[in-house]
Amino acid sequence: MVDEKKVNQVVESRNGFELPLLLFAGFRSIIDTLHRDLAEHGHPETRPAYGFALQAVGRDGAAISDIGRRLGVSKQAAGKTVEKLETLDYVERAPDPADGRRILIRLTPHGVDLLARSAEGFDRLRADWARTLGEERLADLEQDLRTMAPGGAFRLDAAGWFTG
Repeated sequence: MVDEKKVNQVVESRNGFELPLLLFAGFRSIIDTLHRDLAEHGHPETRPAYGFALQAVGRDGAAISDIGRRLGVSKQAAGKTVEKLETLDYVERAPDPADGRRILIRLTPHGVDLLARSAEGFDRLRADWARTLGEERLADLEQDLRTMAPGGAFRLDAAGWFTG
């Protein structure tokens, strides 16, 4: 005997619009938890977009135009973000050793600390998900998402995509 109520629940839970909402809700739960942890460890002013921007700066530093291109925003928008990150002591301006006319944006020790704490936090959160879902299910989910991501690329322009 078929339980129509259960069948309807399964059918209702397969609405196409729900997939992006569930993916976004999972993303938000990870990011919100991470930012609460960062606030408790010396980074109360950080915002999700700052992580993308600091990744765009990279280990070796970058010109504002390069940061803008990596983030998918204008040079002016990248400049505003850099100014905010400077006021928070996450980045600094320095002459490019390869071209004295060019200015590089570099991570400060505070910016490096933010990225290191973020990486540690993401590892802890992944471990929490693995405990809840099981390591094998989580690994399968990660592989499935890699399969569905276009080109398998991780793009830094997500912040600009959300807001622009």
